[in-house]
Amino acid sequence: MISPSKTTILVTGGSGFIGLNLVLRLREMPNTCVISFTRQEKLNSLVDLVATADMVVHLAGVNRPDSEAEFTLCNVDLTKAVCDAIIFSNRSIPLIFASSTQAGGFTSYGQSKQEAEKKVLLFAETTANPVCIYRLPGVFGKWCKPNYNSVVATFCHNISRNIPIQISNPNVSLELVYIDDLVDRFIDKLFNMSLCLDWGQVTPIYKVTLGQLAEQIRRFDDCRTSLMTERVGSGFVRALYSTYISYLPKHDFVYTLPKYGDERGDFVEMLKTQDSGQFSYFTITPGVTRGAHYHHTKTEKFLVVSGVVRMKFRHLVDGNNFEVVVKGDIPQVVDSIPGWVHDITNIGNEKAVVMLWANEVFDRENPDCVPCEV
Repeated sequence: MISPSKTTILVTGGSGFIGLNLVLRLREMPNTCVISFTRQEKLNSLVDLVATADMVVHLAGVNRPDSEAEFTLCNVDLTKAVCDAIIFSNRSIPLIFASSTQAGGFTSYGQSKQEAEKKVLLFAETTANPVCIYRLPGVFGKWCKPNYNSVVATFCHNISRNIPIQISNPNVSLELVYIDDLVDRFIDKLFNMSLCLDWGQVTPIYKVTLGQLAEQIRRFDDCRTSLMTERVGSGFVRALYSTYISYLPKHDFVYTLPKYGDERGDFVEMLKTQDSGQFSYFTITPGVTRGAHYHHTKTEKFLVVSGVVRMKFRHLVDGNNFEVVVKGDIPQVVDSIPGWVHDITNIGNEKAVVMLWANEVFDRENPDCVPCEV
């Protein structure tokens, strides 16, 4: 039984790509109950579902049916049935309708979406029920079905599995919106519906060519061997990287890094950035000293994860000395300073593990690392 204190939201197409993401986010919200209408439901169940709903998001539809008749059945007739169910409820129920930028185009899909819009427009005009129509461009993100209606999903799926992709014209331009941005706009609109017909806007809209899209995804795929990450912290590249990662097969969740070792311990590079250095870790055998060098410009940050180490420093000009003992159970970062010789010694009884960030990617031809005893 649905609690009367909760806002109940009906999502048609709740098992589709956009629906899965929207339903999950709505269910994370307090005092919100989500019910879905999916392909498995009978059309006549809509009346009962709408009767329990406080808001409706109509996402259900088809764009690659088995027959042309399905365009009318699933896109037009179903949309009319949603509107009729709201009328039958005799209540004002905010409705969001997901249309397409292809509405009104020459394809059967575009024509069916325009006809569906007409049903919603007539419903809004005759009832004054709050309605918002979104004409969506291509939407990308996790759980989108590859080889169906999203070139992003297809490219991410295939490239992550070393399956060839086909590009007839790399200069074809795409307009895309990211699923999390779309869900944000839907949720914000649901709880801020105007009292009249509204045309919703989704921002940001990303513009990219097919060639640029494929090249960027290939660079993501190369990161695991080069260890050089793309700039994935913001904007389109952030969203696309998250999408690409979501298509990795389970056996590729884990990948092995190269390890370099000798009697002193091991050294492993984890991640390299284009302009913010690299991350790595190394181990030190008990009683062993590593380092014993200085840098002119390069800087580093050391974090002892386990074990006990002593770090010693000596200024190259005035000979000033400094040392510090660092333990793995106390999170402390130690900076290496340009112009100071430094080394690090494991003074404990167990192997020490030290995380390391350097402000530049290691260049074997010009390492800025001069051997020198402290």
